[in-house]
Amino acid sequence: MKKSFQYRGAAINLLILLAFHGWSSLGIWARPNVLFIAIDDLNDWVGCLDGHPQTRTPNLDRLAASGVLFDNAHCPAPACNPSRTAVFTGISPHVSGLYRNEQRMRDALPRAELLPKSFSKAGYWSGGSGKMLHYFIDAPSWDEYFPPKETENPFPKTLGPPKRPVSLPRGGPWQYYETDWGPIDGTDEEYGGDYAVAEWVGERLSEKREQPFFLACGLYRPHEPWFVPRKYFEAFPLDEIQLPPGYRPDDLNDLTPRGKALARNRYFEHIQAHKQWKPAIQGYLASIHFADAMLGRILDALEKGPHAENTIVVLWSDHGWHLGEKEHWQKFTLWRVCTRVPLVVRVPKGTPGLPAGTIPSVCSKPVNLLSLAPTLFELCELEPSPLHDGPSLVPLLGAGDSDWPHPSVTHLHDPGSFGLSDESWRYIRYSNGEEELYDLKKDPYEWNNLAMDDGSESQLQRLREKAPSKFAKLFEPNLSELTNLTWEALDPHENPPSSSPQGTSFAVRFANRSKRMVELFWIDPQGNPKPYGRIKPGEVKNQRTRIGAVWMVAQANGLKEKRAKGFFRIEHARAKAEIPSF
Repeated sequence: MKKSFQYRGAAINLLILLAFHGWSSLGIWARPNVLFIAIDDLNDWVGCLDGHPQTRTPNLDRLAASGVLFDNAHCPAPACNPSRTAVFTGISPHVSGLYRNEQRMRDALPRAELLPKSFSKAGYWSGGSGKMLHYFIDAPSWDEYFPPKETENPFPKTLGPPKRPVSLPRGGPWQYYETDWGPIDGTDEEYGGDYAVAEWVGERLSEKREQPFFLACGLYRPHEPWFVPRKYFEAFPLDEIQLPPGYRPDDLNDLTPRGKALARNRYFEHIQAHKQWKPAIQGYLASIHFADAMLGRILDALEKGPHAENTIVVLWSDHGWHLGEKEHWQKFTLWRVCTRVPLVVRVPKGTPGLPAGTIPSVCSKPVNLLSLAPTLFELCELEPSPLHDGPSLVPLLGAGDSDWPHPSVTHLHDPGSFGLSDESWRYIRYSNGEEELYDLKKDPYEWNNLAMDDGSESQLQRLREKAPSKFAKLFEPNLSELTNLTWEALDPHENPPSSSPQGTSFAVRFANRSKRMVELFWIDPQGNPKPYGRIKPGEVKNQRTRIGAVWMVAQANGLKEKRAKGFFRIEHARAKAEIPSF
């Protein structure tokens, strides 16, 4: 009887607390849900950002119209892995030392806590689907995932063409295998992929929950390859395709040597040679249109479900994408077309960290995806993390004209190379000291580099003072942690096999354990040796390569007198090639 009386008394006290203070005073159960949506490789070709006149993004546009659209948002890095790692940890690349795709997040940050784990520890259910991190899930960070988190493969089965390539012939081992496009004959459901991700996320949004949730949704398109159902291609007739508004034929004339070298990565020239520029643009637009349709399914599920009034929605892309601007294709640059990303935040009324919620608006302050973690922590009243490097966006969510002294910085793949944005200017600095400067009010496409112009010094100095001054070294795991590639010795008159490279490139570490100077040769698909430099005794050389490549080692006597000693076949992405004594 005594216990029953105590329970009844506790219930009465709870009701009194609700009556006087509302749900928000009760802690985790009154906190808002979070729907965290990433769209891969999406630049500003979005209706509300005016990036391309033909793009079709009605669902992204309707979300932007209901929240705060940041039209001057930038990525932490112009590559998937460092950008997504920064988003999920709140740690900048120039602090973590993780600057590149081939690095492993858990090598550089073995104990870093990701957003879903932080929310789980705060009493949330954390679930996700699709690509949120760089081709892995990090199972311990999630309560539930689709596909199952134990697989560490975030991609549902996706319908593709029976034979590849479809549109763009292979230009050589430098070409990413997935640079290809074309329509698929099948329904959205038959296509799978992002459709399956949207279905799973939609089902979670339709479920009633007592516990608040952090739900992440990774839409893979418009990441390559640009294969989506035919109806999305038909929305963009090929004979009506318009070139990128930011393209200008003489755009490289005022760039420094480093900028020119970064721009010309062979893809654009190859695509033009095969008359595939407009078909490729069609493929990108079609893939964006498809991703937007999948976003529409997710937003519809939220609006029709039980959580429409108490869910924060955040939509972002990990980086932009070149389609010929600066004579470049892909990502991996510091120009605005590559660093600027869509970012929308919608906060419902009653959110602890922003009780009034967001008022639909456009904010042009320079912001960075690095701010997403501290922003969500503040909105949901999680304990602030001293490891977060970005400022919270909450001041801008309540009033877009708030004072904002922070620039937005994007870090390239080598420490000390970065792009910096403020409200009106863009400043690019490479690690060798070369600089670029653009006045965005007059030159939004960054056609005119003002860094060498008379009268620009004061502007340059102002922006230099806003830039980071210290950069973490590129993190490299210890050799002892890498998989050993097999050394295969060669007889004096024996030739190594030819390469059959596939997939994207990464770095392998060649360690010369012999007492002689050696020379490294890549064996091309035709069996021809191509010299790639010498390695001193005891030296370790980082060499970019791909799965299936063959690297021959010879005594360093020059190509004509080469004495081939052996070779390595690249079979692992996280590997070392130890050259033995001979």
